[in-house]
Amino acid sequence: MLRSDDLLARSLAAVWHPCTQMKHHEALPLVPIVGGEGAWLIDADGRRLLDGISSWWVNLFGHCNPRINAALKDQLDTLEHVMLAGFTHPPVVELSERLAALTGHRLGHAFYASDGASATEIALKMSVHYWRNHGEAGKNRFLSLAGSYHGETVGALAVTDVALFRDAYAALVRGGGTVPCPDARLAADGEPAAEVARRAAAALEAHLDAHHAETAALIVEPLVQGAAGMVMYDAEYLRLARALCDRYRVHLIADEIAVGCGRTGTFFAWEQAAAPGAGTAGGWPDFLCLSKGISGGYLPLSLVLSSDDIYQAFYDEHTARAFLHSHSYTGNPLACRAALATLDIFTADGVIEANRSRARLLGDAVRARFADHRAVRHLRQCGMIAAFDVAGAPPDFARRFFAAALEQGVLLRPIGDTVYFMPPYIVDADDIDRLADGAAAALAAALA
Repeated sequence: MLRSDDLLARSLAAVWHPCTQMKHHEALPLVPIVGGEGAWLIDADGRRLLDGISSWWVNLFGHCNPRINAALKDQLDTLEHVMLAGFTHPPVVELSERLAALTGHRLGHAFYASDGASATEIALKMSVHYWRNHGEAGKNRFLSLAGSYHGETVGALAVTDVALFRDAYAALVRGGGTVPCPDARLAADGEPAAEVARRAAAALEAHLDAHHAETAALIVEPLVQGAAGMVMYDAEYLRLARALCDRYRVHLIADEIAVGCGRTGTFFAWEQAAAPGAGTAGGWPDFLCLSKGISGGYLPLSLVLSSDDIYQAFYDEHTARAFLHSHSYTGNPLACRAALATLDIFTADGVIEANRSRARLLGDAVRARFADHRAVRHLRQCGMIAAFDVAGAPPDFARRFFAAALEQGVLLRPIGDTVYFMPPYIVDADDIDRLADGAAAALAAALA
């Protein structure tokens, strides 16, 4: 039988854990997970933890989901991998077709990678190469929102405005420009969030007016900026940004790595900004990046959907005009099959509609415990994401809250002084109450 203390010691000796100051684990032990079942994780001592953050926002339909498991087992007996350069296979073709259909075929070409940062890199490189192929090599700078996060590889850091991730590697990064975020928390008393969006769009317009000749693309996290602390904003900004990018001939990249696949209440967050029936110029981005939930939280998979205009800019006899990017596992059949099983569940279970009821339960539960709490500020929600900020939080608040929540049997991991909930789409009313109760107890302990 696997002993938890043995597993922890071996992990600390051999595994360098991500986004972690390893010395902190002298005081805050790793959590040794050996199993998963539905919305629950099971540690080496048999303790069950309710996964309130979908294991870093990736798990949509629970751990060890029987339908995704069955699809992967079937695929294992058929084809585990083949390179996608010069070859193709059924799962990657079907997944590409189904995702294109979900955009109304406005974004009809899928390019595959393994993780979110790689998808960001692909979109950035495609944009610059597009302009180069059109004889405008000077359009090679990028623009992002203040507080944005788009990944931690070197190219992605150029459009990530989180100092903790970026500053140590500044010597490697070709920095881009930033424009104000339309953060709804910036609204004056009684002012609608859409007005904040319009002010931010005016700042974007001023920047593009001055710098459009050198700007290849604007990249945004639609509706919710995750790593910035679940910053939420009105869809009006996306509509205005699309129009401005059209006017100034700048690409628009929608980073839906965290907010896609139903998190905000629609399959793509961008759907809440796009005009019904409109083409790309009438509402959709030029590129849309997906990862995290697209494989149901099973396997590393990311992709970039692009418009016909983007694709045609690379279609040529000369290899130098092709998009020259790859990795060995591009379009892996197992990962694509997991994604297809995930899409099947969305269709068969009417997930988007069912999540409207879950989102109401989540919002009601969070408001009931925290709306009148003396330390809670800016209680907010977008679909299956709920969050609030904690005033007067101590410097080690996130770690203290995380540890206290584990004591309550729930996995919740604040971002700085922001507590958020992003559970899998299978939680019921009892699970949601348990999450909210655990968060209330953890908040009291973290502020004590």
